[in-house]
Amino acid sequence: MVASIEDVARHAGVSIATVSRALRGLPDVAAATRDRVLQAATELNYVASPFAARLASGRTTTVGLVVPFVNRWFFAEVIATVEAALRHAGFDLLLYNLGDAQGRSRFFDVMPMRKRVDGVLVASLVLDDAEFSALTELNRPVGLLGLDRDGFLSARIDDVASARTAVDHLVEAGHRRIGLIGGDTDDPMAFTPPLHRRDGYRDALQAAGLDADPGLEHLGYFTVDGGRTATRRLLELADPPTAIFAESDEMAYGALREIRDAGLRVPDDVAVIGFDDQPLSELMDLSTIRQPVADEALSVTTRLLALIASDDHDNLGETEVVLPTELVVRGSSGPRR
Repeated sequence: MVASIEDVARHAGVSIATVSRALRGLPDVAAATRDRVLQAATELNYVASPFAARLASGRTTTVGLVVPFVNRWFFAEVIATVEAALRHAGFDLLLYNLGDAQGRSRFFDVMPMRKRVDGVLVASLVLDDAEFSALTELNRPVGLLGLDRDGFLSARIDDVASARTAVDHLVEAGHRRIGLIGGDTDDPMAFTPPLHRRDGYRDALQAAGLDADPGLEHLGYFTVDGGRTATRRLLELADPPTAIFAESDEMAYGALREIRDAGLRVPDDVAVIGFDDQPLSELMDLSTIRQPVADEALSVTTRLLALIASDDHDNLGETEVVLPTELVVRGSSGPRR
């Protein structure tokens, strides 16, 4: 049977309040009494409740992490990195997976993390003014991953510039018909990559003097199957693309498979470049844009913890960190024949 604080008090012959003060190291306990309490706690193998300690300190030592999805590579990387950083700091992670538009609306209406966390991280969500207001009203430090806003900590990459780099690479290889496989910019979950990477794709075409063709843009929904379906539609065009930019490596994997199933060669007939540089991308010989997901997540988490520990939550210090991406050229993006 687990010993309670009442057991320690009886064993030491003191009040429960005295046990609490002695175990917390407060100065208003006589040395002999403290020794007696510590001896009783040792003999009974008493372990103080962490929840009681948190209540006494006024902190929860918990950080809330809000994500639109948990079953995609980017968010899995974010969750793993944040959890490890929090655990190292002695904090717990409280995860909120919004899942769909209804779950998102309910979350920001109710704010279930209220009084349960010391700080909040929000990953890759395009937030409206009402949602930002709901976060501000928590009166807790907030960190944003994948976007920035005045008055909040943030860490992100430049998705627009990174997508331009990918498309510029294809243009420099001689491609003029470049397809886009992207996410749904009208998705009610409104997470950031579909919006920004499409803009980068169009900016690169314009800079190269190429007209954007809506018929070359298809949705892949950030899945392998979606990438296959989008590629099939691109290949069925009367004038199909000679190259494809996929806004994620998952969609690029689907594109590679569909191109080869159509009896075509990569990159001789159709070149492909992805985005993220997931672990399988090297094995697939996929050219891609390397995104430092773990570094982004660690940067904002570390600064959020420092802000939580400070007495001045308005002194944000370095608010915005933009991390660099890298073009990784492999065998899938050779020059146009």
